[in-house]
Amino acid sequence: MIFPILFTFFLLLSSSNAAVQDFCVADLAAPEGPAGFSCKKPASVKVNDFVFSGLGIAGNTSNIIKAAVTPAFAAQFPGVNGLGISIARLDLAVGGVVPFHTHPGASEVLIVAEGTICAGFVASDNTPYLQTLEKGDIMVFPQGLLHFQVNGGEAPALAFASFGSASPGLQILDFALFKNDLATQLITQTTFLDAAQIKKLKGALGGTN
Repeated sequence: MIFPILFTFFLLLSSSNAAVQDFCVADLAAPEGPAGFSCKKPASVKVNDFVFSGLGIAGNTSNIIKAAVTPAFAAQFPGVNGLGISIARLDLAVGGVVPFHTHPGASEVLIVAEGTICAGFVASDNTPYLQTLEKGDIMVFPQGLLHFQVNGGEAPALAFASFGSASPGLQILDFALFKNDLATQLITQTTFLDAAQIKKLKGALGGTN
């Protein structure tokens, strides 16, 4: 009987400790650790730490994927550090794509503000879930699962993504495979792609053979 009581006590204690501080504005001068950034001293916290103005500016989509992501994560928006939330802006030019990627640290909710976006994710049993989203539509991408967004229309598309972490993390599958110095032969053996295609992708994404 004593163990459930102790467990409840420590659970309540940890919950109450979490609420002792109103916030933990990121100290960007300190390194980021597994638990996020260290907190600024309260005396050095300013109102601008809680305000981010970058999402009103369109991202530069003049790149190979014709897309741009403007993040407001803890590294750019110190006020969200420790709050378990963040947001980003997604701009997709015509033909733009955010390739298969994953956020190891958070689930994502995407809302389309303008245009048409084909989006989807692949579950751990390899079942794909795809949908064409129009203005006002929302889609959720569970934490850690591979997902993508493609402009499915004939005009630029705009969306905003919210995350359940101040630092959701990001790994793009194509970059993980081809924007590196792994030997082409090794990638051939592990992906079943032919060497010529791998060298072409490495060349396009900045990897070395």
